[in-house]
Amino acid sequence: MKKVGIVMGSDSDLPIIRKATDMLKSLDIPFEVHVYSAHRTPVEAADFARNARQNGFGVLIAAAGMAAHLAGAVAANTTLPVIGIPCKSSNLDGLDALLATVQMPTGIPVATVAIDGGGNAALLAAQILAVGDTELADKLNRKRESDAAIVLEKDKKVFAELCQ
Repeated sequence: MKKVGIVMGSDSDLPIIRKATDMLKSLDIPFEVHVYSAHRTPVEAADFARNARQNGFGVLIAAAGMAAHLAGAVAANTTLPVIGIPCKSSNLDGLDALLATVQMPTGIPVATVAIDGGGNAALLAAQILAVGDTELADKLNRKRESDAAIVLEKDKKVFAELCQ
């Protein structure tokens, strides 16, 4: 199975990345995590992206706040799918990062999830990998069924409490 490569612009993004790594672990998807800044370590970030395919990665996730150029910098250096996670900052509550991540020029796409959306980034990465992996696709289907069962159980509890 291909690995998921995860880069974060700062270790302050680690709580968001943990959501992604926890989800990937639950699906038995191998991954690597690195701290590379689009601005402070641009060479390392570019090298990681340029070599990602030959190093066994199938999709990359990039998380950054504020200017949030990391996902775009990574995408500029690979043709692998890149998923951007805009992270909240103290200044604009993540809106700055969201806009920076989602506004990519034609030719350099970045799929973007919600602000602080580490879990969904991992699920999207899994869905991309599952295109060629029926076992992973089955795991994703089972997860959806489990998630639905949890919601329906909550529905029963709320109904019983409020309507009977």
